[in-house]
Amino acid sequence: MAELDGLKAIVTGGGSGIGQAAARLLAARGARVAVLDLKPGDEFTGFTADVTDDASVRLAVDGAAERLGGLDIVVNNAGIGAIGTVADNSDDEWHRVFDVNVVGIVRVSRAALPYLRKSEHAAIVNTCSIAATAGLPQRALYSATKGAVQSLTLAMAADHIHDGIRVNCVNPGTADTPWVGRLLDQADDPAAERAALNARQPMGRLVSADEVAAGIAYLAGPLAASVTGTALPIDGGMAGLRIRPRS
Repeated sequence: MAELDGLKAIVTGGGSGIGQAAARLLAARGARVAVLDLKPGDEFTGFTADVTDDASVRLAVDGAAERLGGLDIVVNNAGIGAIGTVADNSDDEWHRVFDVNVVGIVRVSRAALPYLRKSEHAAIVNTCSIAATAGLPQRALYSATKGAVQSLTLAMAADHIHDGIRVNCVNPGTADTPWVGRLLDQADDPAAERAALNARQPMGRLVSADEVAAGIAYLAGPLAASVTGTALPIDGGMAGLRIRPRS
């Protein structure tokens, strides 16, 4: 048997990037997977959902649970980015990014809880970021949302441990995803900006979406049955290492 045989999973933001990689890996390990996204694509069972709209989320989660025959795993991956200092984004933009990155997790998890409480192997994995714990330039708004995601993960883990629901998050470093590619395209010198991002991570390269997906799949699976309230860095050593520059 494959590791996740018989388990049913939903992945938000599963139409591309880290979410798509996670959906593929969960399916490869035996899970039945549904993707919730604004554009879910046709690779998996897909439900169009806007995580800022509670009715949309409930309709999609209920539809996925009905199609899959229940829910065991929720991957809260949907999110958006933001660039700038505290002086550079309007109140409306702060509210918009928090609504997607933080309250979106609340809406999806809230809708999924009745199904997860019935599961014998219930797990929620939130996509957080190195930005939750490291001060990154020009990322004030984004970092604030990801700090909130990490704290929310801990609170949810405490709240739902007696429901038999484990809650963890992954904290990727800068990942080679379509979103990061779009940011690089906006830079004055995309090649130089990519080189700087590579150098910022001690391993000297961006993290791949598949590497982040592997962390998500581990935390979602039965091998992590004793892991809850944990933030797993997948960042090329950025969170913990202080290495000397190569001579």
